[in-house]
Amino acid sequence: MLKITNLQKTFNPGTVNQKTALSGLNLTLADGDFVTVIGGNGAGKSTMLNAIAGVWKPDYGTIEIDGVDVTNMPEHKRAKFLGRVFQDPMKGTSPDMEIAENLSIAKRRGTKRKLVWGIRKPEREQYKKLLATLELGLENRLSCKVGLLSGGQRQAVTLLMATLNRPKLLLLDEHTAALDPKTAAKVLEITDKLVTENKLTTLMITHNMHDAIAYGNRLIMMHEGRIVVDVSGEEKKKLTISQLLGLFEQASGSALTDDKVILSK
Repeated sequence: MLKITNLQKTFNPGTVNQKTALSGLNLTLADGDFVTVIGGNGAGKSTMLNAIAGVWKPDYGTIEIDGVDVTNMPEHKRAKFLGRVFQDPMKGTSPDMEIAENLSIAKRRGTKRKLVWGIRKPEREQYKKLLATLELGLENRLSCKVGLLSGGQRQAVTLLMATLNRPKLLLLDEHTAALDPKTAAKVLEITDKLVTENKLTTLMITHNMHDAIAYGNRLIMMHEGRIVVDVSGEEKKKLTISQLLGLFEQASGSALTDDKVILSK
């Protein structure tokens, strides 16, 4: 479903601020893979997701989604393949629009628009059923402005919007990092349910090593713009945090020093 080949990206080349963010990155995801991504600050995690989404154009290498080469495809054109949830709960929704209106926009993403009545009754009923699966009571608040929701509720709605049309690839960029622990756990529970039930191919960046091990069928760890650890299946299920740190040190030649990741143990 995703094939990244020898992807390279350097920011501010030829200046004192030159930074190589991706260094010959190679990654292949099978259909239905749920891959957690972990690594220290500056490892290239978000740069990889931005390259897939078309925010950055790579200096070299290729990106294919479901057999389609999207390397040079504009961001708005490749959006039809993707669903994305950002770290900031405010980024994925329109605060001045109703929950139903936000879902309606997501439902029509990538399709031709026509002059018809906004949201018909059958569509509202569909949204009620979908919102009920979140178990947050939002099914009775379809007319509520999204800006009035809590951060966790808003992130849950964003998740629903990102998965409404079953994208080829779901990108989750530390989507629980701005939430309190209890709310983050609930959003992760919703994430796992949506990904599993819809069999979505997913890349989930997290700074939390426990979550990286607990969720998904595969875990990759990045360092200096490349993948240094890649575990899946039974090996991942039996993995401990101390073993993961050991694998990182063995592969990278240095200990992980990012406080944000270390403190997540």
